[in-house]
Amino acid sequence: MASSDAKTKPSDVSVADFIATVADPRRREEAAIVDALHRRVTGCEPWMWGPSIIGYGSYRYRYQTGREGTACRAGFSPRKAALSIYLMGPYCDDRSEADALFARLGKHTTGQSCLYIKKLAEVDLEVLEELVALSWQIMNARYPD
Repeated sequence: MASSDAKTKPSDVSVADFIATVADPRRREEAAIVDALHRRVTGCEPWMWGPSIIGYGSYRYRYQTGREGTACRAGFSPRKAALSIYLMGPYCDDRSEADALFARLGKHTTGQSCLYIKKLAEVDLEVLEELVALSWQIMNARYPD
């Protein structure tokens, strides 16, 4: 069995302390809003994963190659260029429900399991909450405790 040498692991850094260090005041405020949204959806207290990811819950994964590890079930990072919101669930299963939500979300881009938002004011927060909830639901079904 191969194990993960993942760089992104839970740390003891306080989420509140991390958010307080976000240099841009707008991004710091957005981080607080997205943190509150994730706490509502997940019911979890967040942990810092690596130096800049705020994560909620965790799950164990194992690839066909044998590589395995632990990652957060949901999370985000208030990066300088954009808020990076990790939505693993919609990328695992049928994307039709997620695609319909992305179409209603507002100004954003996506990458491999990531949603990028430059300005939180340019998206519909209710739709964002639905996307996070959908991802959380799919991840919980796919990786039950």
